[in-house]
Amino acid sequence: MQSQRYTSRRIFIWSIVAVLALLALGFALRAADSSALWKIVHDDCVPTQQRRGLPGRCQLVDLAGHYAVLKDRNGNTHFLLLPTDRITGIESPALLVPGAHNYWQAAWQARHFVQERAGAAIGRDLIGLSINSARRRSQNQLHIHIDCVEPQLHAALMAHEAQIGAQWSERPLLLAGHDYFAVKIRAADLDAIDAFRLLDQRLSDPASQMADQVLSVVGAQFSDGAPGFYVLDSPAGEHGATSDVVLDRSCSVAKATMRSGRQ
Repeated sequence: MQSQRYTSRRIFIWSIVAVLALLALGFALRAADSSALWKIVHDDCVPTQQRRGLPGRCQLVDLAGHYAVLKDRNGNTHFLLLPTDRITGIESPALLVPGAHNYWQAAWQARHFVQERAGAAIGRDLIGLSINSARRRSQNQLHIHIDCVEPQLHAALMAHEAQIGAQWSERPLLLAGHDYFAVKIRAADLDAIDAFRLLDQRLSDPASQMADQVLSVVGAQFSDGAPGFYVLDSPAGEHGATSDVVLDRSCSVAKATMRSGRQ
């Protein structure tokens, strides 16, 4: 009899544990809603802009440019550029059709949000833009991360400036512990440069390879004084990068800038 009660108690306890586990899984699945960003832009930011002329939960909605800028929930200076059209991610063919919107130029223009949050003037070479590969992202709405550049990557780019040319590097460079194919762009802005099209030109089979790339654009001030950019592609692999290693959510470069300004 005592053994039966003990067995019944164990069954009851394990039943409770199983129910709690299922509830936890349900909460986790809801929390990991891969359409969360799309819902914010489509259901709140765009209609609020259309009705009231205000961006809702976003910082900016450009209806003509088909994009919105949203403050990311993590990181004081971290922002996201999102299309107001439904575009899943880096692998979407819509990014390469004739007349496609240049979201990289829009993201570069939005860097002032980073500077305003940082409370410091941040040089162009300390600002970066990045988009994750399909396997590395949590959201199925295209979003370009905007923030300060990770300091070690910034130092590595300066050290390898002479090795990066106007054509994609034939082999990946190991920069701050990660592999990147790199190309140097001499231009003050990205108005005539679409990083998605540059990446398409680098890949041998874009239709199958695009989804596995982490694509980044880092502002540059070259040693001869000319403004420009580094476009970096990090394919999936042992030393592949993510947006979180390209960009620094603590924006330590801004803190260093403020400290030097006080000295």
